Amino acid sequence: MTDHAADLELALELADLADAISLARFRAFDLDVQTKPDRTYVTEADLAVERAIRDRLAEARPRDGVFGEEFGTEGDAHRQWIIDPIDGTANFLRGVPVWGTLIALSVDGVPVVGVASSPAMGRRWWAASGMGAWTHSSAAELGASESAADAASAVFPAARRLRVSGVTDIADAALSFQSLAQWRDAGYLDRLLALAERVWRDRAYGDLWAYMLLAEGLIDIAGEFDVKPYDLAAIVPIVEEAGGRFTSVTGEPGPWHGSALATNGLLHDAVLEVLADSAG
Repeated sequence: MTDHAADLELALELADLADAISLARFRAFDLDVQTKPDRTYVTEADLAVERAIRDRLAEARPRDGVFGEEFGTEGDAHRQWIIDPIDGTANFLRGVPVWGTLIALSVDGVPVVGVASSPAMGRRWWAASGMGAWTHSSAAELGASESAADAASAVFPAARRLRVSGVTDIADAALSFQSLAQWRDAGYLDRLLALAERVWRDRAYGDLWAYMLLAEGLIDIAGEFDVKPYDLAAIVPIVEEAGGRFTSVTGEPGPWHGSALATNGLLHDAVLEVLADSAG
């Protein structure tokens, strides 16, 4: 197995860079907000964060490719950094603190490094293949001067290894569905409602937060539609290294299929079965 400690160290450095830029503009009265052709929002902070990450990657990994939400794809796809500069832009521009930067490294289409950093909540989560998934309650303490290998070994006193829940029965599970409109527009609303009727508790936590709650073992199922690879790539290794499973809603692995279903692993096949059998 390839050691991705150096890549994770760089990803954490990129998250530090992103946090400094985005947090400085959070709740700014003069924040510039534009509407993109797909009718989603982009702020000056989204653009500045992605530019800064791309500039640093050009220095540190000039042979790697980059795929970002705001500026598209460039370079080699064999090793590709996948960037969502601000996941949860609608929250960011409204002043809601549930947003963050997602940074992933994909090798031959498989996400092997993931960092999700939410500076307004003072939280960061990270993982690399074979190194476990971790969280820290103060992103500012995870500076680039610390090695990713140390982080993965929990040398940081406050770092905590992530582990999904041990819930084995859908009736005991907590579900986050993100948005009713997504499931409706995908033609899956009846299936979502069938699943929601079977679980213990259903909520819509939204964006990266739902998946991080799952990786921490606080909820058991998270799913959504109308998502792009940059919304999901960083999440995949965090969920999987925490012991969970990540596929599309129809069971395909990876972040490439326009939908997401993450579970604690123990429930995954049963949830897929409910969603498939509830068609109609």
